[in-house]
Amino acid sequence: MLVFAGLGNPGAKYANNRHNIGFMAADAIARRHSFSPWAKKFQGLVCEGTLAGEKVLLIKPQTFMNLSGQSVGEALRFYKLPSSAVTVFYDELDLPVGKVRIKVGGGSGGHNGIRSLDQHVGKDFRRVRIGIGHPGAKEMVHGHVLGDFAKADREWLDALLDAIAEDAGLLAKGDDSSFMNRVTLALRDKLQPTGDDDRPPPKAPKAQSHVRQARPQQPATKLPQSGPMAAMLKKLFGSRE
Repeated sequence: MLVFAGLGNPGAKYANNRHNIGFMAADAIARRHSFSPWAKKFQGLVCEGTLAGEKVLLIKPQTFMNLSGQSVGEALRFYKLPSSAVTVFYDELDLPVGKVRIKVGGGSGGHNGIRSLDQHVGKDFRRVRIGIGHPGAKEMVHGHVLGDFAKADREWLDALLDAIAEDAGLLAKGDDSSFMNRVTLALRDKLQPTGDDDRPPPKAPKAQSHVRQARPQQPATKLPQSGPMAAMLKKLFGSRE
């Protein structure tokens, strides 16, 4: 058996937070692959199903993010599974929005949910890091993480969750590279540049002819009409009147 854990905070208040993208991924997998209904167990919500011939327990810890390891650890002890049987889906500040990267082991990167799993499960579990982008300043991180996804995010977010659910079987088979490639391709045409400036990009300048490019037009020079210089020019070139 494998354990797929999506991290987040329970309750409607947090449902659309960026911090809850792990819950969203777990829900998407359960829907796509017709897992059993969610039930309360192991201090979390769990459901069961099959991915690529492997039996999978999906779990969404209800302990709040900072204590996620208590719930996942209890499930592992019940089924007598090693930490290597666990795959965790969670939000990653240090990745651009929609980017997905996978690693086994490593540090928590300041993520309290992962820090809790390290303490209760060990560090040899697989981490599916889902990019939510960084707000740009340390003091803005808390509000960014616990802020809701904007309506404009739904296009790439829905495509991302669909791709994760569609290709979850590759994770069950341990084919991490193919999983990341599939997700990247699914999002290629969906991700848009982010930022506070919603203005359209500036129009490209009109194409110039090869003549204009070779010999740019110079502004006309106004000749003096009076004074010593005017007298000298008149003497050299004569009067134009």
